[in-house]
Amino acid sequence: MTAAPARGGERLYPREAQTPCNAGAIGDSAVSCLLMELDTWPKPGLVSRVDNGSHDDMDADTFRSSAAAIKPYFKHLAGAAAAGCDMGRLRIIGLEAEAAMRAATSGVNTHRGAIFGLGLLCAAAGARAGGLVDPKEPLGAVVSRLWGGSILDGPVLLHSHGSAARRRFHAGGARVEAASGFPSVYQIGLPALRSSARAVPDDAEAARVEACFALIASVEDTNLLHRGGLGGLQFARRSARLFLDEGGVRRPGWRARAQSIHENFVIRRLSPGGAADLLAMTLFVAAHERPCP
Repeated sequence: MTAAPARGGERLYPREAQTPCNAGAIGDSAVSCLLMELDTWPKPGLVSRVDNGSHDDMDADTFRSSAAAIKPYFKHLAGAAAAGCDMGRLRIIGLEAEAAMRAATSGVNTHRGAIFGLGLLCAAAGARAGGLVDPKEPLGAVVSRLWGGSILDGPVLLHSHGSAARRRFHAGGARVEAASGFPSVYQIGLPALRSSARAVPDDAEAARVEACFALIASVEDTNLLHRGGLGGLQFARRSARLFLDEGGVRRPGWRARAQSIHENFVIRRLSPGGAADLLAMTLFVAAHERPCP
């Protein structure tokens, strides 16, 4: 595919020195991050390779089928952005991805949040690979600058659990997060991932667990609000914060403590799906951006 300049502008930066399959590589990377998130355990209340968490309608195989189904659409999002397409085209690809997800899972919503957030980061990576933005500009900043206004002005899914929670509790949700350049990824998830990776260099899963707990402790997760109300959100945040304050994955026996918190989430049927999506996005950004010296 030959990318064209963005509407109203010119290609000011050299393309990344890769083959035309670059969009495919971006899509592969996105799905790899989804599978790494799935493979991480213990994650409070969430589906993993070990158990179903707080969910009765999905398991690890459901997520694997979903990830395989939406993989082509991450590639399409990257390619469309590299060609300078606007948010309208990206939104159509996202809706096609959601339809593919539901077809693969018999209607279960496994990855709607990831299609939105991770999909936008794929688009930003595509715009960067296509030479439309400064290759040093963070992907979150690209999303905010190119599409932030359109994200906030776009149609609202009136019947989704997240939309209902946002209306009831006046929460910002995924739209505000994306339009703002994913501050939860850059200010919470990424620092936690990188610092714990340095502290526990021989255990990549530990770094992912730490990042997940950091996100749960800080994010206003509409999935938690939907399942547990304000009390459920507060319980989840307190539990995650206590784990971190007591040393997180740096403390001996951390896995048993994390598993105990996971079991308490399951008893309360709490599932921080927003944090899971943000963890996958954090992994994607970590794979595509070098840390500052």
